[in-house]
Amino acid sequence: MKNRIFMYLFIFSVLLLLFQFINSKKIFDDSNKKVASSKEQLVKYQDSILVLKDDINSLSQFSFDYNEYSYDYFLNQGYDVQKLMTTVKDGLYSQNEYEGEEHPLVPYASTTGNRIIINSIRVLNHKWIIADFTDGQLWGELLIVYSLNDKGELNFRVAESLLNPL
Repeated sequence: MKNRIFMYLFIFSVLLLLFQFINSKKIFDDSNKKVASSKEQLVKYQDSILVLKDDINSLSQFSFDYNEYSYDYFLNQGYDVQKLMTTVKDGLYSQNEYEGEEHPLVPYASTTGNRIIINSIRVLNHKWIIADFTDGQLWGELLIVYSLNDKGELNFRVAESLLNPL
């Protein structure tokens, strides 16, 4: 009787160990697959990051924030460049508050009866700004030349404009 109990316990122990071994092997194989998949995704994401960095570098080429010469131009004249850029942007956006039918900078009339407004701007360097405008239906772009006179007042002049067709 004792022998049979020990035999049954032995068989039960062997079955339990076999079950644990198979279960552990499945878990180990599954974790290896996840690690391999993670490594593939990591390589793919690193490639994507490199592409995005290249895009950022090419887009920042025409931006005041990455243009040392333009930054130094205003710095050498004694301006606080960050405040000046805020003033330039605010001055350009304040042109949207006009009376009458015609925008002071946009050389096109609205076809919808809505006011034409400047939506977004990008300061390219110490002389040029690119801006886009719309009246809700038509839209276009402006190349604006800006300057500061001796009193520190901003002057805007449209160098080129483009109205996109419908």
